[in-house]
Amino acid sequence: MTEAPTESLRVETPDLLPTAEPGETPVRVMTIAGSDSGGGAGMQADMRTFALLGVHACVAVTAVTVQNTVGVSDFQEIAPEIVAAQMRSVVPDIGIGAAKTGMLASAPIIESVADTCTELGLGSIGSMPLVVDPVCASMHGDPLLAADALNTLTRRLLPLADLVTPNLDEVRLITGVNVIDAATQRDAARALRDLGARWALVKGGHLRASTRSPDLLFDGETFVEITAPRIDTAHDHGAGDTLAAAITAALAHGYPMLDAVRFAKQWVTRGLAAAYPLGAGHGPVNPLWRVR
Repeated sequence: MTEAPTESLRVETPDLLPTAEPGETPVRVMTIAGSDSGGGAGMQADMRTFALLGVHACVAVTAVTVQNTVGVSDFQEIAPEIVAAQMRSVVPDIGIGAAKTGMLASAPIIESVADTCTELGLGSIGSMPLVVDPVCASMHGDPLLAADALNTLTRRLLPLADLVTPNLDEVRLITGVNVIDAATQRDAARALRDLGARWALVKGGHLRASTRSPDLLFDGETFVEITAPRIDTAHDHGAGDTLAAAITAALAHGYPMLDAVRFAKQWVTRGLAAAYPLGAGHGPVNPLWRVR
């Protein structure tokens, strides 16, 4: 296996994705995720990123959360058959270039999503890339995935993933690897690949011992470490959703995986640098810099 070449990114305006002319149909994507009533993460963060990158967002809502900037107090799952029906309604009619998952809430929803992805050709066995953001808990530690669903996630969904994008807490839950340094980050990437994902991106934003934010991308042969400055902000709500959504948008445009991840890392770093306070807790990553 090739050792990790390091790519260092600056905090600057990233090159943007191509956009359609007025009246022309833009690139289409889908998010299969939960709704955040505070608007900072989840489906709302996905759609904000998609819109500001110039792609048309379709949705399959999996759950409705009751949350604000300080935590998640409750959530209601959507019936698995309704989640699947949303996907079946949209994909053949509108056509999408790529999709991502976020909060999937329960084992029955994950089973339904996996079955429907296979049916529609989403994921590594089909023609449309699938990014799996394995959301297990909110940034406040509130659970967003039923305890019995983790095995279903690893058994059914990861083998369909073109890319899986866990943070370090999610890596530990999924693989049992506690990432504390570059060596254990590589161990985690190998373990994720062993579970079936075509590519693994082990995010290093929570690796507080590092003076930078090192993400590690692995395809089974080559490690690539993509680092960016660690932004000094408490307002990072929705960072994982934003990163995965930007990757999905780039993949829908036909970008190779490495280029899509490079682009998204720069996009989320710029959003963190522009993050703003909101409510009594953590404000969101801010892609609204794009409109200035």
